[in-house]
Formats: sequence, structure tokens, C-alpha cells
Amino acid sequence: MIGKRWILASMAAFCLAAFTCCGGDGAKENPDDGGEGQTGPDPKPVAVSFARGADISWVSEMERDMKASGKSLSGFSFRDGQGNTDIFAILKGLGMNSVRLRVWVNPLDAARWSGKDDMVKLAKRAFDSGLAVMVDFHYSDFFADPSHQDTPSAWASYSGDAVKMADAVSSYTKEVLTALKSAGVAPTWVQTGNETRTGMLWPTGKLDWSASGRSASWARFVQLVNAGYAAAKSVFPDVVVICHLNHAFADNAWWFEEFKAAGGKFDMIGLSHYPMADDPSKSWSAMNSLAQSGVKSLSSKFSCKVMVVEYGVKPSDASAGECTEAFLSAMKSSSSACAGVFYWEPEVDGTWKPAVYSSSVKKHGKAEEWSAYGMGAFKRSGKTLSPNLSILGAFAE
Repeated sequence: MIGKRWILASMAAFCLAAFTCCGGDGAKENPDDGGEGQTGPDPKPVAVSFARGADISWVSEMERDMKASGKSLSGFSFRDGQGNTDIFAILKGLGMNSVRLRVWVNPLDAARWSGKDDMVKLAKRAFDSGLAVMVDFHYSDFFADPSHQDTPSAWASYSGDAVKMADAVSSYTKEVLTALKSAGVAPTWVQTGNETRTGMLWPTGKLDWSASGRSASWARFVQLVNAGYAAAKSVFPDVVVICHLNHAFADNAWWFEEFKAAGGKFDMIGLSHYPMADDPSKSWSAMNSLAQSGVKSLSSKFSCKVMVVEYGVKPSDASAGECTEAFLSAMKSSSSACAGVFYWEPEVDGTWKPAVYSSSVKKHGKAEEWSAYGMGAFKRSGKTLSPNLSILGAFAE
């Protein structure tokens, strides 16, 4: 079941027409000088018919910790059953064909993990390995999610001014994607915000559910998202722009109806799905069923593909492999509606954690220590981190 299965770009003009009709107007803006300094033709995105991928944004810090003395992973290495020690070769050996990478404006740690330069280096390695690349703009200095959409410290002076904040979004998006283009990388997808159910770049783009403030808040939020959309298209006209919400199991149609009514643009819908964590009152099978129905319904209603850009299960649960196999099978069988599934940070083992999690740095406004992420899908054996095949085996083609 496990083998080297991946798809390389085979056409210079990769057709994304099936993905570009959802919320955007389909117009391709003239590229700006984003390719300045680059020689030769622009890079072309890797084409995949169904994305089987992973968000591995922690890899750079993990690899540093494997080489540095005194670190929690000192002397460790990644390794699979075929003897591969490079994370990208391991992912391809699992059957994965895509990688998702987040980018923060001013990362909290001194090493600037998940900053522009770190993301570009990882994207270059992935792209050169033949993997499709997704760039996940959080437009924040740390994790953005429905409970936290903090404005980057460098943009604090624009707070409350949607015009200036939109300009910052545009400039930053172009800067990051221009760096990718200069490195010879063409992303297949770009997320303009991460889990933006409650808006982004608070307070400027925070959604207000009150009758008096709802319309104006949607207008501000859409102004920010559309600035990212236009900026992404200006550098990579054919890139698929994703609008991302959490809770794939929920009724999300109303949200996208309001987003579109306010003028919001997107080419694809992105969803997060954590069937063993999002709603403990429901079984994982019920959660999977709800998510599958939601994907199909959204795709039909908005005439676009839907992608599960974040997925994760609890390896400690004996049913984790069965749950993942069932979900991947359902999504693959719904490929006319679903564009793919990405496992979120599978390369961790529930023990390692990034340095910033143990620091006194203020995260989301308060100093706290975070535990190691518990839904990774690699196992520790001696000095080796290797894939949990009962979970990741489901990503084979």
C-alpha cells in the first residue's frame, strides 16, 4: 500500500479552471514587478488531481534541534521503512504529493521559524522534490484561529483603518510571494487568512454579529481578504486562492453566503477537520459523515472545489487509523467536490514542542506555557522519528 506515488507537473500551462469559479471574478491581474531579479521563465505550479498532503511547518526547527546539542531532539533523525531520512522523501514514500506551509509576519521567537525566509526555504525543498506547495498566510505574528486573530506588531498603528491595513496585507502578500517566485517556486494554492470564521486582523477586520454592526464589519473584513486575493493573483495569476474556516462538520454555507454578498473573493473553500477533538459529544464516524456531507454541499452550492486543509486525529486512540482511512476514502470518492486533504503537523510525536511553547513570550496577549501537540502522526523509537503507518498509510494513492 505504501510506495512512492506522487504527481509532477507535466504541463507548462496547468489548468486550474475547475477551481477558479467560486467567489472570485476570475479576472487575472497583470503581474507587478514581483519577479524582479529572476532570470528565465516563471516557475509553474505542480499539478495534482487530488492533494494528499501535510502541513510540516515545524520541520525547520525540528531539524535544527536534531543537530544542536542540548536540544530535545539532539541526535534524532527522521526515518521511514525504506531508509529515507529526508522529510520530503518520506512524505513522498507515504504517497503524499503536497505540502502546506504557514507564514507569520514577525514570528515571536528569535530564530523566526515560520517567517518569510523559513517558509521560502521549506517551500523550495518541497517544490524541488516535486511536491505541490500551499502557502498559508496567517497575517499575524503567531497562530491565527477563530479565537485569536491578532494584528502583527508591525501593523499595530493601522488598527481601525481598513484602508491602511488592506495596503499592508497587499504589500506583505506580494513581498512573500515575490520571494517565492525569486526562489523558483510557484505555489499551487494560497490561503488568505487562517480559520477566519470570526474575521482577521482584529479589531479592524473582526466580524460583528450584532444587527447594527454586522454589515460594516463584513465590508472591512472583505476589504482585507480581497487585498490578499488581488495581491496573490498579481504575482501568480493562476494560483488558487483559498478561504479557510474551521469545523468542517458544521453548517458553513451561511458564512460563505454572507462573505460573497459582501463582495468576498475566493477560488476554493478550505476547511479544518479534527474528528476526534472538534466535538467530543459526537463519534468520529458521525463527525466524518457530517464533514463529507458539508464538503459536497458547499461544493455544489458555490460551484467550486473544497479542500480539507487541516486534518488530525489522536494517535492514542485505537481507532485513529480506522478513522483516517475512512475519511480519506470518503474524500477520494468525492473528488468531484473535494480537492484533497492535508494532515496538520504529522511529523511530531507528542513529546517534542517548539521552543516558543515553553517560553515566557506572550502568546495571544498573555504569558503561558503550551503543551506538546498531541495529534502528530510520527512515532519515537530510540533516536528515530518514523511515520505511524496505521494513520498515514491512508494517504497512499
